[in-house]
Amino acid sequence: MSAYQVGYFVGSLSSTSINRTLSKALIALAPDDLEFTELPIGNLPLYSPDYDDDYPPEAQALKDTLASCDAVLFITPEYNRSIPGALKNAIDWASRPWGQNSFDHMPAAVIGASIGQIGTAVAQQSLRGVLTFCNARQMTAPEAYIYFKPEVYTDSGEVTDEDTAAFLRDFMAEFRTHVERVLTVLPRH
Repeated sequence: MSAYQVGYFVGSLSSTSINRTLSKALIALAPDDLEFTELPIGNLPLYSPDYDDDYPPEAQALKDTLASCDAVLFITPEYNRSIPGALKNAIDWASRPWGQNSFDHMPAAVIGASIGQIGTAVAQQSLRGVLTFCNARQMTAPEAYIYFKPEVYTDSGEVTDEDTAAFLRDFMAEFRTHVERVLTVLPRH
């Protein structure tokens, strides 16, 4: 295989999201054989089972893009000790209709940044519960709760602190290994 296709969610809709900044850093530090496609969440209507027989174009596009992915990466903030509503809505769309769960057996990893000391620990725990129900094959270690310091990241995604860069590089290398292991046992395509 020449490269693994990774879809990634940025859980924040904010134009100044620190998790979007983190996503740029992760992509820049990732192994060369990972290729990334953002899975947009801001244009999705609220999920309702009423749509299960006729998905709107935005939701169908999300499912189609996920179908072309080998793995998924979640980069999310914490809102009220859980995941942002827009991210949960996207997961609901992608995991439905019943029997057409886009996350079934998909390799997945979770990471997030916060301006607080505990990073996004509680949001990640909440997200892991949702992904477990969706039968995603989660990377459980290393865990990564990023205490975001703006001076460490450039707008283009460069990480200026070598310890932080090394940690994020190692996280992405472990993710790549996780993807390969899961797909060896459970090929997607």
